[in-house]
Amino acid sequence: MDIFKEFRKNNRLVTRHDSHIETGGSVVRISGVSVYYDGNLALDQVSFELNPGEQIAVVGPNGAGKSTLFKVIVGVLKPTEGKVDVFGSEPGGHICIAYLPQRNQVDWNFPVNVGDVIMMGRISKLGLLRQPRRGDWEIVRQALSEVGMQELITNQISELSGGQQQRMFIARALAQEAELMLMDEPLSSLDPQSQEDIFTILKKLRQRNVTIMVALHDLKTASERFDRVLLLNKHLIGFGKSDEILTAERLVEAYGGHMRLVPTPEGLMTLEDTCCDEGGNIPE
Repeated sequence: MDIFKEFRKNNRLVTRHDSHIETGGSVVRISGVSVYYDGNLALDQVSFELNPGEQIAVVGPNGAGKSTLFKVIVGVLKPTEGKVDVFGSEPGGHICIAYLPQRNQVDWNFPVNVGDVIMMGRISKLGLLRQPRRGDWEIVRQALSEVGMQELITNQISELSGGQQQRMFIARALAQEAELMLMDEPLSSLDPQSQEDIFTILKKLRQRNVTIMVALHDLKTASERFDRVLLLNKHLIGFGKSDEILTAERLVEAYGGHMRLVPTPEGLMTLEDTCCDEGGNIPE
């Protein structure tokens, strides 16, 4: 995949300015949303609302529609049925939404450096024809400083580790001044320290009242690190506090024969998930 095409596509969908953002209401309101791919059901009558500043874990088996849900919210996909409101209007009308795709969707060998990728987050602020100014580059440097990567501004993206790749995406969202961030499998294949680095940054974003949705597979992380858990398998199985949602009955409904419950002193549950994801690929 051409990284420039991917980022241009995402920016093109959010280049209109936010002139009528609601305050004090829901950040995201999904009402009866269904999505079909080539006649196949990807999401089925999904409804929920997000509050400002929440950090939400989205969990479910591969192929459950997590990536599809994110693309509907950001405006990349239009629902077949139902309605999506982001800050009180259609999702494509905002420059404040940042979508962080899965790392395997990006061509990391494309010859572009870290600073240029972060600057792509400023396109929605600049407009397509205006060149970045000194103040824009200062914002880029500040965003990189906040994720601990200021010294890598001139590095080629191919030189980054997995954790640095994710922090670069977050820095791009910071430069965009995003108020809603959708992170698709940001912890996948990261070592424990890199995962902890991501959560340190999420704590900073909480202080800024940024609303965050994170798709992941680790139920222990979902229950311990996030305000609420959204359990999905094409339809919404449950949305609320982890102890209310991650019950044996709901997990069996979500994962079916692709899960195994293992009792531990902490009452934790281990999953074996062998379903295919939305793209039909076996997960890493």
